[in-house]
Amino acid sequence: MKYLVAGGSGLVGSAIVRELKRVNKNVIGISSKDLNLLDRSSTFGYLKDLKPNIIIDAAAKVGGIGGNNKFPVEFLSQNLQIQSNLMDAAHESNVEKFVFLGSSCIYPRNCSQPIKEDYLLTGELEQTNSAYAIAKIAGIELIKSYRKEYGHSWISAMPTNLYGPNDNFNLETGHVLPTLIRKFLEAKIDRVNEVILWGDGSPLREFLHADDLAKGILFCIEKYDDSQQINIGSGVEISIKDLALKIASLTGFTGKILWDSTKPNGTQRKVLDSSKVKSLGWLPEINLDQGLQDTIKWYLENKQTINV
Repeated sequence: MKYLVAGGSGLVGSAIVRELKRVNKNVIGISSKDLNLLDRSSTFGYLKDLKPNIIIDAAAKVGGIGGNNKFPVEFLSQNLQIQSNLMDAAHESNVEKFVFLGSSCIYPRNCSQPIKEDYLLTGELEQTNSAYAIAKIAGIELIKSYRKEYGHSWISAMPTNLYGPNDNFNLETGHVLPTLIRKFLEAKIDRVNEVILWGDGSPLREFLHADDLAKGILFCIEKYDDSQQINIGSGVEISIKDLALKIASLTGFTGKILWDSTKPNGTQRKVLDSSKVKSLGWLPEINLDQGLQDTIKWYLENKQTINV
């Protein structure tokens, strides 16, 4: 059995590659340096030659509120191309199992909490990342369509907010957790006595370590086979303000935290209902405090070599 992980050098993909290697699976992780998934003919040729049995699609153009707001065309167009090229090529190469990874931002901005899988397409999206969300919704629909038209045993998984090694720590395009780590560490090193953060700190978020997600994806490959996307989250919420205080403490930053309320908060509350995957037997193992400590340690050890 040969596994292919697209986006294998990123936060999610690298965690999945590590987990597959840990359980002694034959896995190949690829990044944009190995294959340009925006190039349709190259993608078809690569899969035809490789002949993988299982593909996990962790490849995407991703970013935080700032990046999504600034580059909506790229977030919509590039993600549509990446996922459709990969799925169409997988179909052409008779790939047995395909796992499409989406995002919790696919769900309506003001839907009930915790967010059930059934809430998809029941309301308006959060406008700060609607382009990315629509691309991911299209990916879910393409998975459903391949199941319906060709009988493929392909699935979609919707992770909550993720973090861990190989995250994006770029202050312009990164998500909230890694950018907070970088901001507080740099402020401490530079002896800056205040850090300004976006919004007012009130939104609630749920976080899951990428290693827990990796185990969840492998679990779903074995245990889940349905056209509806399946949520994968920790179920534990924390406000952005409390997250900032926690990271400040763990990094040793002792200055002031100021909030710029002229900047957007994003969705006010977002926590997934992951009761479906948990009822099948998967549970997260890494709590937030331990995960943050490990991620801070990784960043400090690797910041000279990563692109920030």
